[in-house]
Amino acid sequence: MSHEQAVAYRLLGSSDEADEAVREARRLGDATADATPADATPADATAAVARICLTRLRSRAARREDPWDPWSTGEPAGRPPHRSEEAALETLAPAERVAFVLHDMFAVPVDDIAPVLERTPAATRQLVSRARTRVRGTEEMPEPDLARQREVVAALLAAVRDGDPAGLRELLDPDVLLRADAEAVRSGASTAHGPTAVAVHVADRAGAARLALVDGAAGLVTTAPDGGPSAVIAFTVIEGRVTAADILMDRNHLDSLDVQILPE
Repeated sequence: MSHEQAVAYRLLGSSDEADEAVREARRLGDATADATPADATPADATAAVARICLTRLRSRAARREDPWDPWSTGEPAGRPPHRSEEAALETLAPAERVAFVLHDMFAVPVDDIAPVLERTPAATRQLVSRARTRVRGTEEMPEPDLARQREVVAALLAAVRDGDPAGLRELLDPDVLLRADAEAVRSGASTAHGPTAVAVHVADRAGAARLALVDGAAGLVTTAPDGGPSAVIAFTVIEGRVTAADILMDRNHLDSLDVQILPE
């Protein structure tokens, strides 16, 4: 298995899809040979394969309907992916998966991954950290600028209450992914990818919610009659946009969270 095939396999999880992605990258490389520098490096080939895999992952995320439990974790860091770790990879947004696989599994520098994702190195580094937490259960600190986090989530809540779908979509990353635990799925939630689809689900559920800190990060909470949380939407905010939202309704999930309702 070539290096490019190994990268594609870890990104896509399928040998057949990996082979197709590598062949496509090579075809595109041949088609643009006149515009390709003579000193192209293996890193260029890896980046080309990663871009194709990213497109395929986005298409897959837009199609899938099965629930993903957003709190799945895998094996300790430093080991190749086991079955549980590969299952956790399936819960990642496409950009998170590409960032994590390239950086943590193939030691590609963040500065080289950023152009593939069309993001800044700082945003790419945060995607790696977020993905590492989800896959391996390592500790993650909230985005340092909590005030900015709160500002984005408060603006999102205001857009929902004002019936402003365009304003809501502007706050969502182009690659945003909505995840829902099993209990939320039973209540009608579902996974979604992209600003248009995610905005619909968030608008349906956020209108009656209140601004809160969820494990130290800005989020939304709906309260039960006893005052406790009945549902939580936890957000990942990177560079002023929501890159992921997790709807949690399972009692065990809610009981594991530190939820503090904030004044509005």
